[in-house]
Amino acid sequence: MEEDINTLPHKANLEIYAETLQRLAEKDRGIIAVTSDSRGSGKLVLFGKKFPEQIVEVGIAEQNLVGVAAGLASCGKKVFATSPACFLTARALEQIKNDVAYSNNAVNIVGISAGVSYGALGTTHHSLHDYAVLRAINNMTVVAPADNYETEKAIELAAAIDTPVYLRFGKKQMPYLKEVSKEEIFEFGKGRIITEGNDAVIIACGETVYPALEAALLLKEEQISATVISMHTIKPLDTDLLAKVANKCSVVLTVEEHSIYGGLGEACASYLLENRIYKPFKIVGIPDEYTVTGSQQEIFNHYGISKKGIADEVRKLLSSEYITGK
Repeated sequence: MEEDINTLPHKANLEIYAETLQRLAEKDRGIIAVTSDSRGSGKLVLFGKKFPEQIVEVGIAEQNLVGVAAGLASCGKKVFATSPACFLTARALEQIKNDVAYSNNAVNIVGISAGVSYGALGTTHHSLHDYAVLRAINNMTVVAPADNYETEKAIELAAAIDTPVYLRFGKKQMPYLKEVSKEEIFEFGKGRIITEGNDAVIIACGETVYPALEAALLLKEEQISATVISMHTIKPLDTDLLAKVANKCSVVLTVEEHSIYGGLGEACASYLLENRIYKPFKIVGIPDEYTVTGSQQEIFNHYGISKKGIADEVRKLLSSEYITGK
């Protein structure tokens, strides 16, 4: 299956989000979408046409969006508050903290066009802080699905539980990462093993899992075997799986479309260090600077969030300098 991965059918995860929400709304009229002038970018135009009484438009007012969503949830509705991640998790952070998390309103906060999906629109439109700020808020699950399968399952699960969830989506078309067996169960807080190896473990989330898998396939040609984990839930982190794969492999690399501060990498590093699992370790992400201008792929390539960049970092970690300290 790994060799055929580029031929598998795929859509943007955001499209799967909209299709899944529409399917669920047909059976459950308690599902409500709330948008901030973002039904188009959130792929919810058809949802609004089919269910005009199940969508609320608040305009470009993210704080109102979260407040309205929290109010609806407090009345028993299953709410999906949808807005660009960069604005939703910055402008409305206080409302997310107090109206949603502290008040325990089961709002699904959906950050769209996340990471550097807006590309050349620049730093003002990039959400490279959302994992960090939302990880620091109690009673908040933080999820970044990697492929269409994970997206569909994440939306189904978010609609079924009664606690707040942050769901993060980019804009790229994403392939299925592997075949899904009938026995596979998707759970928040339980990472997915995409491929297995003994030399290195690459832990990624969201749209960075695919280049991580491509890097593993490239390294395989050099007889370097890598385990690739889709850590779709950044909080709560699957620490059992993290410990298992870190103990098994020689080096650990994390990859994320987020600042190197406060995200997946630091969550993994903190756990490993606290539990005395000492391995050569590297965080691949966006460094502490204003991002370069370009498309998402150009930005990925610049910062090494690519097949070549990830493979290069694995080779460095496995080099004698890292392993022996020479």
